[in-house]
Amino acid sequence: MNSISLSDGEWKLMNLLWEHSPRTVRELTLALNEETGWSKATVNMMLNRLADKGAVGIDPTGSAKLCRPLLAREEALRTEAHSTLGRIKTSGLNLLVCAMTEDCGLTDEEVDELYKMLKEARKK
Repeated sequence: MNSISLSDGEWKLMNLLWEHSPRTVRELTLALNEETGWSKATVNMMLNRLADKGAVGIDPTGSAKLCRPLLAREEALRTEAHSTLGRIKTSGLNLLVCAMTEDCGLTDEEVDELYKMLKEARKK
C-alpha cells in the first residue's frame, strides 16, 4: 500500500475536497479563510504539495484551476490510524480506546459499532 501522510493543514483542504469536488482555488481559499486566514498563495502552495504527493489532481484548463481529490478519504484515515497506533503502541491501545470513549462522547451506536469491529478482528 502506497500510503500518503497528511499534515493538519492538508487534512483541512482534503476534507473540503471530499465534501464537494471539484473546487477552485478561490473557493477553497474562501472556505478556509475564517478558520485559517490562509492567502490564495498559501492554498496554492499546499495544493501543489498535495498534488506532488498524489493526493490531489489539479486541472489547469480554463480560467480557474479545478482541484479534486485523488486520495480516498478511507485510505487517508487508514494511513492515519496505522501511524497513530504505531506511535502509541508502547503506551497501550487501551488508553486510546479509553480516551475515545470518554473524551469523544461516542454515542451508543458508535460504541456498538466499535464492539462489533473488535469482535470481528478477534475472529480473523
